[in-house]
Amino acid sequence: MAYTEFVSLIHKSTKRDYVARVVDYPKEVAAEKAKKWAYDYWDGDRKTGYGGYKYDGRWQKVAKAMIEHYRLKPGDRILDVGSGKGFLLHDFKELLPEVEIQGIDISEYAKEHAVEDVRDKLLVACATDLPFESNSFDLVISITTLHNLPPEKMVKALKEIERVRKKNAYVCVESFRNETEKVNLMYWQLTCECFARPNTWAWYFETAGYTGDHEFIYFE
Repeated sequence: MAYTEFVSLIHKSTKRDYVARVVDYPKEVAAEKAKKWAYDYWDGDRKTGYGGYKYDGRWQKVAKAMIEHYRLKPGDRILDVGSGKGFLLHDFKELLPEVEIQGIDISEYAKEHAVEDVRDKLLVACATDLPFESNSFDLVISITTLHNLPPEKMVKALKEIERVRKKNAYVCVESFRNETEKVNLMYWQLTCECFARPNTWAWYFETAGYTGDHEFIYFE
């Protein structure tokens, strides 16, 4: 298992006003709306989610880096656990047209409003119960998704990722290294259920027998 950075550059490019996040709008109301995983979360006001999650090509650099790092080739199968509107899967297909893609997400809204050319490759499902056979995918990825599960479900989800991969896996989750980052994370997040330091994430990985790669994003 290796620490491998793909998402940090995109994450750090976003400017955030952490105090405004909890002052300008009732945080509990925002979280309640966000956790319905519907319009408010994806395409409503920034206070309740993404503020309009539109395709802008930013994930293409991530797809390109993964293709190179994992030496993906035509015919390989990729699963995105928490695929949202399918932007990253779309970019995989743009860069490597003959790759096979599959995505799952808890949000029916995300599937309905996904990029058209990948919509039929998305399923509404939960990370704790992946509807695929064991050893099915050459690469399984999950980006900023698993921390939305409560701690008691984390090991199950990681075991599922380990079960369905036959080659590589990569997981990116939110974390914190100090009190400033912890407070910023708590201020900013709307859907996070599992607040954990890197050493606690390491415990989850070990307990689940997860042996793929991982990355943490921090709210500095």
